[in-house]
Amino acid sequence: MAVLHRIARPPEADPSDRRWLRRLRRWRAWLGRVPLRAWLARWRPRARPTRIDPTLPATAQIVAVQHPSAAFPERPYDLVLLASVLALLGIGTIEIYSATAADGLTRFHDAAYFLQRQVGFLAIGGLAMWLGARIDYRRLKQWTYPLLFGALVLLGATLATPAINGARRWIPLGPLTLQPVEIAKLALVSYLAYSLGRKADQVKTFTVGFVPHLVVCGMMMVVLLKQPDLGSSVVLGATTLGMLFMAGARISYILLAVLAAAPVGYRMVIGTSWRLQRVLAYFNPEAYARGDGYQFMQARLALGSGGLTGAGLGGGHQTLGYTPEAHSDFILAPIGEELGWLGVALVLLLFGVLVWRGIRAALGARDVFGGYLAFGITLLFGVQALFNVGVVLGVVPN
Repeated sequence: MAVLHRIARPPEADPSDRRWLRRLRRWRAWLGRVPLRAWLARWRPRARPTRIDPTLPATAQIVAVQHPSAAFPERPYDLVLLASVLALLGIGTIEIYSATAADGLTRFHDAAYFLQRQVGFLAIGGLAMWLGARIDYRRLKQWTYPLLFGALVLLGATLATPAINGARRWIPLGPLTLQPVEIAKLALVSYLAYSLGRKADQVKTFTVGFVPHLVVCGMMMVVLLKQPDLGSSVVLGATTLGMLFMAGARISYILLAVLAAAPVGYRMVIGTSWRLQRVLAYFNPEAYARGDGYQFMQARLALGSGGLTGAGLGGGHQTLGYTPEAHSDFILAPIGEELGWLGVALVLLLFGVLVWRGIRAALGARDVFGGYLAFGITLLFGVQALFNVGVVLGVVPN
């Protein structure tokens, strides 16, 4: 028992350990009397008061205080968004070469003719993306109205240019052409973001928060219909109504705008013979297989012959001159023929990721203008991709 008692008894503490324990307790008691919190508060940087624009409405001033744009650090680049964009560009570039090799060899004696143009456009777009990433988007506030006015002037200038494929949508710039509607899209979204941010408490009013935005959008749509470019005008109208809806406009006003535009759209279709022919070909493409329904029928053959996995890169037959404009508006058709259903699903998935990350950027924006701007640009991409896919699949008339 004595042995077990000695084993179970804890060993005696070393006198040196007791000495260090007493010193630690004395230091802890001394630190407890030192006003460390007061010293830290004295050296803590004070927050700068938020400057409020007195010209803003009351609700906009509250939003400006709740979302100070200078209090948050810059967010890093969205690598997921960048990867989805690069993947779409890669798939598009490969399919453009595959869809135009035969046409380029026949017309220009160079199978890589369209590929070289695409690479040049990618270089210009990459430079624009690099510049856009380095410029603070809030500078667009100062250029909102000049950009809007310049876009309207460029849209009007297209009416004096020579027609290409029956439309005046491009301004020739030497070997390249400029389509001003792309600048008009950014100008309209920038104007809507700036205006909706300033009219935060007046968006629900009809005369101040709803009508002025429709007037600006309507001016662009009128010029686009003169070119004619019904598709871009529909995209601008849908983007405007979508941003107004997100800003809190009344649903009754949006429905009223759609109902008011319906007779105009009906007149534009019925009053134009070639548009009427395309709508009739949409409902009965087999009857117009040699005319207005030819392109859709060839796109349907390309998508159907692709199957699940496709015929492989360069193995498509519709790209041998059977599908007109296969490298532009109908690029999804050669994708479906050569990459199959999996390739089409991958493209749609990448566009879904792009829209998702764009909405995420809008929700995490540092100020109201940035949120509306990100949402408007994302809505533009989403609506255009949706219409393009719908036309190729036969869901929307061409």
